[in-house]
Amino acid sequence: MRTAFWNVISSFFLLLLLLPLVLSVSNDGLIRVNLKKKKLDIVSQVTTQYSTKVEDSIRLPLRRYGAGNDLASYDDADIVPLKNYLDAQYFGEIGIGTPPQKFTVIFDTGSSNLWVPSSKCLLSIACLFHSKYNARRSSTYVKNGKKAEIHYGTGAISGHFSEDHVTLGDLVVENQEFIEATREPSLTFVAAKFDGILGLGFKEISVGKAVPVWYNMVNQGLVKEPVFSFWLNRNADEEEGGAIVFGGVDPDHYKGEHTWVPVSQKGYWQFDMDDVLVDGETTGFCADGCSAIADSGTSLLAGPTTVVAQINHAIGAAGVVSVECKAVVAQYGKQILEVLLSETQPKKVCSKIGLCSKLDTSIGIKSVVDVNVGKSSGGFHDSMCTACEMAVVWMQNQLRQNQTEERILDYANQLCDSLPSPMGESAVDCSSISSLPSIAFTIAGRTFDLSPEEYILKVGEGAAAQCISGFTALDVPPPRGPLWILGDIFMGRYHTVFDYGNLRIGFAEAA
Repeated sequence: MRTAFWNVISSFFLLLLLLPLVLSVSNDGLIRVNLKKKKLDIVSQVTTQYSTKVEDSIRLPLRRYGAGNDLASYDDADIVPLKNYLDAQYFGEIGIGTPPQKFTVIFDTGSSNLWVPSSKCLLSIACLFHSKYNARRSSTYVKNGKKAEIHYGTGAISGHFSEDHVTLGDLVVENQEFIEATREPSLTFVAAKFDGILGLGFKEISVGKAVPVWYNMVNQGLVKEPVFSFWLNRNADEEEGGAIVFGGVDPDHYKGEHTWVPVSQKGYWQFDMDDVLVDGETTGFCADGCSAIADSGTSLLAGPTTVVAQINHAIGAAGVVSVECKAVVAQYGKQILEVLLSETQPKKVCSKIGLCSKLDTSIGIKSVVDVNVGKSSGGFHDSMCTACEMAVVWMQNQLRQNQTEERILDYANQLCDSLPSPMGESAVDCSSISSLPSIAFTIAGRTFDLSPEEYILKVGEGAAAQCISGFTALDVPPPRGPLWILGDIFMGRYHTVFDYGNLRIGFAEAA
C-alpha cells in the first residue's frame, strides 16, 4: 500500500505541473489570475484546515487606525484575485523581492506571518514542487537570520526570517519581515496548491513578533482605509475564484447591508456568537455565550465536539472510513470469505477480487491511521483496497475460530463502526442532501443560514461520488476556546469585511 500512497502523491505532483497560471492585466491596472480547474479529492478538502498554535502570553499593544462609517469605495481599493481549487483552497499571487519573485499564497486570517519556501530548502519534498525565494536574486533583500518555526494543525514549517519588498496587486510593501522556510516536512504541503501563507491576523499571534504584512500596508499609507474584504466564489466551475480587496470593498461582491460585530479578542478575528441552530432549533451550546473566528485559511466549519456531534447526527453523517469499510463488507464480504476458503494467500485476496492492484498486494496491511480516504483520480479505488485488506485480516482471524459466515460478516461490520476517520471527516448519503436540515449561526442578532447544498461537499461523480459533511470537530481549550471556526464554507456564502480601523467584522450575503 505504500506504493499506492506514493502513486497518490505523484498524482498531486502531476496536477501541480498541469496547473498553468495565466496572468492578465485589465484596463484598471489590476492583475488577475485565470485558473484551469482540477478535480478535488477528499484529502485536499480536509488537509487545508489548520489553525496556528501561538503563545497566549503574547499580547502586544495594537495601534488603532480610525476609519469613518463609510468604507472606502471600490475605485480606491486594490484587488488581488483569488484562485479557487474546487472550494477547498483559495489562493492568490504575490511577489517578493526586486524584481518580484512570484508565489501563490493562501491569504489566511487565522495566522499572522508570511512565509514561502526558501531556495535553501533542499531536504523537504514539498520544496521541490513549489516556487522558492532566492535572496541572491533580489536587490532589496536584507538579511535577518532569526530562527522561526510555525506549527499548524496539519503540518509545520521552520526556517529563518528575512526582509524584502512584497508586491500585492499594484501595492509594494517595503522592508517586510517574512519567513524563508527551509524545512516543510509535512505531506500536507506536498499536496498543497499553494507555495506559502500570508497571514492577515493580528500581531498578537505573530510568530517571532514580526510585523504582519497588513500592518505595514496601513503604516506605509498604501491603503486609503484600514479595511480588507473577502469574496469567495463557491461556484468551482466558474473561472473567477474570488477576490481579496485591500483598502475597501467591491459593491459587486455582496447584496444588502453588512451586519457588524466587534472583535472580542485580538489575535484571531474573533467575535461573540449568539447561537447555533439546526433546522431553526437551538443546540443549546451558546446559552452561556460562545465565540467564533472568521478564518479564510480553514476550508470547513470547525466547532466543539458536543455541537458537531449533534449536527452530524441530525444530517445522518457517519465517519468516512467506517462508511467505506461497511460498503466493502456488504458488497464483497461473501466473496472475500470464498477466496479465503479456497486457500488463496490472504495478501492476494483483494487483488484477486479486483479491489487492489497487483503491485499493492506484497506491501502488507496498512494502518487505519494511514488511510487517506478518497484520494485523487484513483483514490476511491485505493481506499476500497485498504478497507478490503483490513476486512481480510479480520475475517481470517474469525475463520481460525471456526465462526459462521453470518457471525464473521457481523463482526467485520462491528469493527467498521469502530474505525476512526483520520481527520474527523464524516460522510453523508448524497441522495439525501435535498431533505437535510438547514444549519444557522446567529451573530449580532441576525441569523446566517446555510443550506445542505452549501455545507455538504460533494467529491467525485457517479458511483464514485462521496458527500462529506462540512462540519468537523475541533476542541480549542481555554482561555482561547471553546469556539467555532467559520471557514470558507461560511465565508463563501457571506461576504466578509475585516475592519481593522474599527476592530469589527461585517457579514453580508455574497453576490
